[in-house]
Amino acid sequence: MTVSKKVKLSEGEAMKNKNSKGSDKKVQLWIPKATIEYEEEKHKLQIELLKLQTHVRKTGQRIVMLFEGRDAAGKGGTIKRIREHLNPRGARVVALEKPSDRERTQWYFQRYTDHLPSAGEIVLFDRSWYNRSMVEPVMGFCTDEQHKRFLKYAPVFERILTKEGIILFKLYFSVSKKMQLKRFEKRGKDPLKQYKLSPVDMQAQELWGEYTMRKFQMLLETNTSLSPWTIIRSDNKKKARINCMKHILSRLDYEGKVADSKLETDPEILISGIDEIKLMEGNLAKPHKLPG
Repeated sequence: MTVSKKVKLSEGEAMKNKNSKGSDKKVQLWIPKATIEYEEEKHKLQIELLKLQTHVRKTGQRIVMLFEGRDAAGKGGTIKRIREHLNPRGARVVALEKPSDRERTQWYFQRYTDHLPSAGEIVLFDRSWYNRSMVEPVMGFCTDEQHKRFLKYAPVFERILTKEGIILFKLYFSVSKKMQLKRFEKRGKDPLKQYKLSPVDMQAQELWGEYTMRKFQMLLETNTSLSPWTIIRSDNKKKARINCMKHILSRLDYEGKVADSKLETDPEILISGIDEIKLMEGNLAKPHKLPG
């Protein structure tokens, strides 16, 4: 008798066991072909990321990646897959808590400069100085003057970083309102993910339009030729992760790199900052219908 039961495998298990031989001690599972294809693609890209890290350590390059976007947009999951097999000594994740009383008296960018990479390092910011462009003004955590000053000085700060030789990636994960709600509801039911829900998250749906306007303002003021934004549509997390990794790898040269054709991104998933600005300009009267 065949019993049909839905089982969720840990990521990577499908590919690891796809060619294993059957036995009386094993249960046969049907795995979607798309899952196998995703895991195989991810594995190949993680090998490329290791090649990149070896090159970065050998040449002394410094790389900074900013992961921004609304709550539940898939930033953390993508960071996890990028860093999964990298040497942790040369690849750090920075996810800062809210500023301390002492940090509030400092130059705004100061708490972030302490975490910038040394030679041979890759640093991934799980949210960054761009907190002041969306979350802080929407939630009232900064004044209008502080927000305006940030938008004015962020491009200057980033120009200094790039002129000093730091390679900067600014990645914005764009999730739809409907998908964000679905992920919030899933987190609320999963005891292992409830820690991800915060009071700020719970207001994200109600303040969707306000966040949209702040996003537009951020892109308009900080999307520059030296430090452009890359928008990643992330309703499909797996496609977002794959395209994010491909984008990073395609922009850098390193020893043993695969052919460019292997790193081509999906134009439906990856959008330039300037194209996102154009899209938003034509639809600002309907902020609730715009991509997150």
